[in-house]
Amino acid sequence: MELRHRALEVLCFSDPEQKAAAALDLYAQKALYSIADTAPALPVPESELPGRPARPELKHHTEVGRRSPATPEGRAILIHAIAHIEFNAINLALDAVWRFDGMPQQYYYDWLQVAAEEAKHFRLLREHLQQCHGKDYGDYPAHQGQWTMCEKTAGDITARMALVPRTMEARGLDATPQIQNKLRNTHAPDALAAVEILDIILREEVGHVAIGNHWYRWLCEKDGRDPVPLYQELATRYEAPRMRPPFNESARLAAGFTVTEMDWLKQN
Repeated sequence: MELRHRALEVLCFSDPEQKAAAALDLYAQKALYSIADTAPALPVPESELPGRPARPELKHHTEVGRRSPATPEGRAILIHAIAHIEFNAINLALDAVWRFDGMPQQYYYDWLQVAAEEAKHFRLLREHLQQCHGKDYGDYPAHQGQWTMCEKTAGDITARMALVPRTMEARGLDATPQIQNKLRNTHAPDALAAVEILDIILREEVGHVAIGNHWYRWLCEKDGRDPVPLYQELATRYEAPRMRPPFNESARLAAGFTVTEMDWLKQN
């Protein structure tokens, strides 16, 4: 089977475990697939993407419960929210594979790697919910903000690279250390176990943002555009969320943000 067609099939899966397992398998077997020059035809209406389970119930982000880690229930809600982010991140990476034509082979392999690692993160968090809290993915409401930006940038690969990995995912680099500190301060065994999982996620998310940075700059160079002012233009055009401090500067620099970009973030 062709790789991008298979990525679209996996994107359409609604069962979380089936999707996670298929994403991991697709990356492991990537060398066995050809890569088509044109995107596969959609088997479902665009409005039905991505495949998702009946639960969790999706709400506006202002309606989703608080995620304070001070109580076991609060920690369960927090871990569930992060698991939902990781599940959506599988979808975002698979969408980047099937949707965009004419990119180098390494582009497709890079985003398959991201999908596989997001699947691993989702499984770690889901297992933690089950073992430490007696809960499962879907037991709490969630929001769909990440996928909204994916829909907005469906027709513009440069905007996708600028505003999903370099904006939406980069926010996780800033937020994760703060979440870890709050969990550590509870001294609860389940919270400390969650901190260890977040260590793995943070380390690998630096690589995911770096992939976004690489391909954003590759596209800018190909089109003769300056990446810094173009980012500002795209963020305005697509109404990207404003990046607010504090920033995890060391992680962002490790992920390929330049000092100039960090200075711009601090000033805006």
